[in-house]
Amino acid sequence: MSMIRDLRAVVRPSLRKTAPLHNSYDTTRDPSASSAVVDCAVYRDGRRIAEVDGTCRTPHEAMLRVRENGGFAWIGLHEPTEEEFAGIAREFGLHPLAVEDAVHAHQRPKLERYDDTLFTVFKTIHYIEHAELTATSEVVETGEVMCFTGRDFVITVRHGGHGSLRALRHRLEDDPELLAKGPSAVLHSLADHVVDGYIAVAGAVQDDIDEVEIEVFSTPDKGSSRGSDAGRIYQLKREVLEFKRAVSPLLRPMQLLSERPMRLIDPDIQKYFRDVADHLVRVQEEVIGFDELLNSILQANLAQATVAQNEDMRKITSWAAIVAVPTMICGVYGMNFEHMPELRWTYGYPMVMGFIGVVCFSIHRMLKRNGWL
Repeated sequence: MSMIRDLRAVVRPSLRKTAPLHNSYDTTRDPSASSAVVDCAVYRDGRRIAEVDGTCRTPHEAMLRVRENGGFAWIGLHEPTEEEFAGIAREFGLHPLAVEDAVHAHQRPKLERYDDTLFTVFKTIHYIEHAELTATSEVVETGEVMCFTGRDFVITVRHGGHGSLRALRHRLEDDPELLAKGPSAVLHSLADHVVDGYIAVAGAVQDDIDEVEIEVFSTPDKGSSRGSDAGRIYQLKREVLEFKRAVSPLLRPMQLLSERPMRLIDPDIQKYFRDVADHLVRVQEEVIGFDELLNSILQANLAQATVAQNEDMRKITSWAAIVAVPTMICGVYGMNFEHMPELRWTYGYPMVMGFIGVVCFSIHRMLKRNGWL
């Protein structure tokens, strides 16, 4: 909370105007030391401004060059601490609430505006390859990417071990005409990159669901249990739910970026957000379909297990009825009474055994004819 109060003080307009520029970021920091800054560059007319080592040493240097010669700065961060991000927040006048969200992560996808800065949160999805789907398999892994978009800067903050934006930066640098549109072009490309990842993961999850569906409705192997697939189905359903939580909340921000005019979004770039929103709607429909399909598969699997249990109970009941015949007769003649019919008859034993055999055979045939055995 103390950091938030400090940041609230430094982002006031009056203090932004009077604060000395050289105090906003520690330029004496050893550039070889470990840092959350993954990449720091200045772009002018869609091209990266080459320095001696190809990059800017600090975000402060990047903004100095932007203010002197125009263009915009793109700062890439990976899991910054409060201390590491505090100087950058002062340099670019970021709102304390957005800074807190960016540092601590675990946010829902959203779009918020703070003065002349757009703050966008994206959930990234990574599909985890697995040889076999089990009841404990992790299918998708989530991460987060936050994007601060201003008039002359873009700051991307990434959380998680996947979802690197290096390839995205290189792809944009190979398209100077698009990159010349400024920070809004980076925001669009980031949104498109995230949604394209959703599409790829949706295809992989579909394959897992198809595999489970085939196994549930196929003829079970001898000795296998119909209910053994319930754990795998439930685990897959949990993973789809995590996927859904990343996709669904992002739909509203994409619709706002594509439909509502914003000063920070180039009108030419805004048209492209409609395409991203369309792709996101398609992914959302697929994820909802996955959830409903898994519900149906789970119900079918449980129904099959119930039917199998009923069949087992009918077989047990049938054999119990057959065994009841000799049990009853042997129980009667096992009593220790001296005067019993046919007790001392020569043909009594063969006759009783034959009678038991005929009755048991008749019951067995009748039960088998009715499908109980």
